[in-house]
Amino acid sequence: MNIWVINGPNLGRLDLRDSATYGDIAYADLVAFCEKTGKELGHTVSVFQSDDETEIIHLLHKAADEKVPVIINPAAFTHYSYAIRDAVAMLKAPVIEVHLSNPLSREEFRHTSVVSGVVNGTIGGFGLNSYELALRAISTIKAR
Repeated sequence: MNIWVINGPNLGRLDLRDSATYGDIAYADLVAFCEKTGKELGHTVSVFQSDDETEIIHLLHKAADEKVPVIINPAAFTHYSYAIRDAVAMLKAPVIEVHLSNPLSREEFRHTSVVSGVVNGTIGGFGLNSYELALRAISTIKAR
């Protein structure tokens, strides 16, 4: 199975972000972890990252057209991008929302996800293991 992992804004700069929140990792570590874990599970994993909402929407449209399962970390777009939400809703293949940190343990404005209502499930708070859990789960979910 081919799985796309789509990451939103500022995740490409993990090495500069608060390590107490995001862990002591660089974005390259996240990419390598997803690719390695996917391979161990018998999947091909393609990892994308963009700070641009439009680019993320285009990736989601392409995933919808190609019926590719998606793991998405919308990052800050989680809380207010109805455009990304609408693009996620078009996906017919399984889709899981992930977060390195637990948004509910952070600032109140992070407690709302506009994306959660249109995904199969949300996993957060386990650092890189959030991605592993999503990769393990996604092949067990039926198409929507």
